[in-house]
Amino acid sequence: MIRSSRVAVAVVLLSLVILCGWRGLGPETQDLLPHDTQSLLFPSFKRSEILGLVAGFGTTFAALPDLIAMLRRRSSAGMNPRMAAIMGVFQILWVYYGLLIVSRPVVLWNVVAVLVNFVSVGAYFHFSRKEKSRVIHRS
Repeated sequence: MIRSSRVAVAVVLLSLVILCGWRGLGPETQDLLPHDTQSLLFPSFKRSEILGLVAGFGTTFAALPDLIAMLRRRSSAGMNPRMAAIMGVFQILWVYYGLLIVSRPVVLWNVVAVLVNFVSVGAYFHFSRKEKSRVIHRS
């Protein structure tokens, strides 16, 4: 366990040295940083936007399997609505941030993520209301 910690620390330090260079981010090390160029496949997009679209796809749809499972079960069991609501609120802030920095991937994926999270919260309340009414009717 100690050995794996040492390896992790070494990897982090080596990564920092590679990203920042030995002397920091002075003018002589600016050539080490990747430059954001136009995409070869989509010239109207920059490479950072393509990367942002791919990364955003993964993080946006990470909550989707729980939503699908809840809809298939027709039950709110195992779902925490607070987590989805908190994520939705902060993703609204990400949308605003994306508008401020004019980043299409940030805006696009966070709008979709807000919708997914609020549908999850709505489904939770729908199914929990149905489950409570079943319990009341049985009594």
